Amino acid sequence: RRQHVVLIGSLFERRAPGLFHNTAVVFENDGRLLGCYRKIHIPDDPSYYEKFYFAPGDLGFPVFETSIGKIGVAVCWDQWFPEAARLLALGGAELILFPTAIGWLNEEKEHWGQSQWSAWQTMMRAHAIANGLFVAAVNRVGTEESIEFWGRSFCSNPYGEVLVGDDGQQQPGVLYAECDLALIETARTHWPFLRDRRPDVYHD
Repeated sequence: RRQHVVLIGSLFERRAPGLFHNTAVVFENDGRLLGCYRKIHIPDDPSYYEKFYFAPGDLGFPVFETSIGKIGVAVCWDQWFPEAARLLALGGAELILFPTAIGWLNEEKEHWGQSQWSAWQTMMRAHAIANGLFVAAVNRVGTEESIEFWGRSFCSNPYGEVLVGDDGQQQPGVLYAECDLALIETARTHWPFLRDRRPDVYHD
């Protein structure tokens, strides 16, 4: 409310005794809570033992009408699933935000580091292209135990072009991207992936 911004934040939600969610909350620029998204895809990887802590989300993939546009939110591991981005796009999202904590394990960085980072960025840009919308991938920085979070947050337009970020930045900072929402209609008109979907033949 003080800064007059739409804000997305992450928290550890205690829904009931012994029942927790990895949750993102969405605030309007007047401070109102518009709602929340509970992470649906729960990983179980080295140092990411989330299945022990979190139940899968039960709210689906809501899209939030805000003063700056229609925003979809998905959290970290969700970002690897094309279904998540597609359902947000079908729900009307113009921008998908992915709050993220992804990094390298010390023993893997030298051999796999570049390819892991490249796969992550490629996936985010692919969501933007396949769904004709803006994607902001916001990643943690710093280290915790054996994980080095690689940062390199960025924003992509509907053509997969990186508007800002991804410059190797691994320090805390603020990025600004100007997102012309009119570009969504242009992109979807000339790359009509949503128009030409054939859900009638996808049942298998």
